[in-house]
Amino acid sequence: MNKLYLEAKAKTRHLVAAMIRKFERQFEKLIRHFSLIGDATFYDSHQFSWVVDLESNWTTIRKELEEVLKYEDYLPNFQDISPEQYYLTKDNRWKTYFFYAYGLKAENNCQICPETSRLIEKVPGMKTAFFSILLPHKHIPEHCGPYKGVIRYHLGLIVPQPKENCRIRVGNDFGYWEEGKSLIFDDTFEHEVWNDTDANRVVLFLDVLRPMRFPFSVINELIIKLISWTPFIQDALLNQKEWDKRFEERHNSY
Repeated sequence: MNKLYLEAKAKTRHLVAAMIRKFERQFEKLIRHFSLIGDATFYDSHQFSWVVDLESNWTTIRKELEEVLKYEDYLPNFQDISPEQYYLTKDNRWKTYFFYAYGLKAENNCQICPETSRLIEKVPGMKTAFFSILLPHKHIPEHCGPYKGVIRYHLGLIVPQPKENCRIRVGNDFGYWEEGKSLIFDDTFEHEVWNDTDANRVVLFLDVLRPMRFPFSVINELIIKLISWTPFIQDALLNQKEWDKRFEERHNSY
């Protein structure tokens, strides 16, 4: 009975996820027409007023990051949090430190980095936020993001040189990180990342609701809420909570 129940529950969860994804695809057809920022691979940071506050405080964020990096060996790999990412990364060279995932807060991590948390919480439409840590000679192969209703933001915190060896391709365009500067792009274009240096590359990684005309802005936010209820996100949140406990124990033991 338990086995049958669990199988039925799993099928229901995946059916709900498939229905949400179908709804997403239909809505995405409208996004290009009703987006207030157009449809591009990269966006100019001047299009977003909140960028100034993050860039002005990047050294504050970096100081909290440096404390986190003292425990780098105990940080989860991206695929430890989200097993669906195994097709992208299977090694230990993409570490994460989450603050938010689809609007849901990692309380312990936010308490350890209070200023970073305060700053990201001021960003309108912020849904996901974490430190993305690429170790030396890490390559993230070509892939596409799942939903065009968000835009992706990177704030450079630790960027090794030369810049040509640490880069991102979005569509046919290339971007390069700079410390204290922003990269903003649409991750539903095919994109690929390289850190071909001997040092870590770290960015503050945000997913932010795409600015859209009303009432599509409301529909967009509803879709994000629905996505947060899917089994893939809920399972990732459970994994994150387990890693939060381990990290907090390690942090408090020092």
